[in-house]
Amino acid sequence: MTPEQHPENQTMHAVVATSAGGPEVLRHDTVDVPSPGPHDVLVRVAAAGVNFIDTYRRSGVYSIDYPSILGSEGSGVVEAVGSEVSDVAVGDHVAWSDAPSSYAELVVVPAARTLRVPGDVDLQVAAALPLQGMTAHYLATSTYPLGPGDTALVHAGAGGVGLLLTQLATARGARVLTTVSTEEKAALSRAAGASEAISYREMSDLTTELPARVRELTDGAGVHVVYDSVGKDTFDASLASLRRRGMLVLFGGSSGQVPPVDLQRLNSGGSLFVTRPTLGDHVATREELLLRSGELFDAVQAGTLDVRIEHTYPLAEAAEAHRALEGRRTTGKVLLVP
Repeated sequence: MTPEQHPENQTMHAVVATSAGGPEVLRHDTVDVPSPGPHDVLVRVAAAGVNFIDTYRRSGVYSIDYPSILGSEGSGVVEAVGSEVSDVAVGDHVAWSDAPSSYAELVVVPAARTLRVPGDVDLQVAAALPLQGMTAHYLATSTYPLGPGDTALVHAGAGGVGLLLTQLATARGARVLTTVSTEEKAALSRAAGASEAISYREMSDLTTELPARVRELTDGAGVHVVYDSVGKDTFDASLASLRRRGMLVLFGGSSGQVPPVDLQRLNSGGSLFVTRPTLGDHVATREELLLRSGELFDAVQAGTLDVRIEHTYPLAEAAEAHRALEGRRTTGKVLLVP
């Protein structure tokens, strides 16, 4: 990297969490431009993804040091490369799912974690795909590999992961039931391929009424798998919606974290399985990272995967983006645009 590529003493705008707390702790501030190491690239951010993991880090559910620039996902154009980087060049369009401090105008990304964005894929679409797209991919292909004859229940069916997971699941021949909060979200979910979109707003007791509805839709058997990103509010209903030897995949906690569980409930429920996967363990190698992202970009290019970007906010309005996400006022992907 030459001085011309990265002049010293430059500053940029970024969103900093000043302490653990609500969206009010986020500050749009001026900070120093980071310097890439030998194996890194410096990227000018086109768009940064807003995800529930960002809210967990902001609120203190996941421990980080404060003050800290939030964000881990995005896309952009490479502005400088480290001395040991040979397979990424200045001017390349790249995306990423796990580079800290992505709520910024410029971010350092390890070259080995970059995803090459095909030339005909819009950078905002590329920013919306890595974290939620690869999450949906591993859920449908690895955690519980879906196929014809399987029925899945997907919570938050109109959310970013929910819409992508529904499309991937139906493409593999599975039947998908979803939960949603409004008729607008139900329509989006059905358009993505869900055979039924169940409104939980009409239920006075989710724990009993949702499983009853699911069994009604599955001839009394229950579903093979539940994909649950909501957590505390839905966990009991999810368990009760499974058929014998079914699997509950808990991959988030938008309503709060699930308390400790008596494992005897799995026995009495029908030899059930519960797992708590995370994306990092499914893209731990460069080979797997490129396989998952490559299949997703191929599907976007082929027109078989629709990436819905419903909400974009200026970088300075990150706090409002967090409020909308946590208030379940969003559908599809939420992006910050510097």
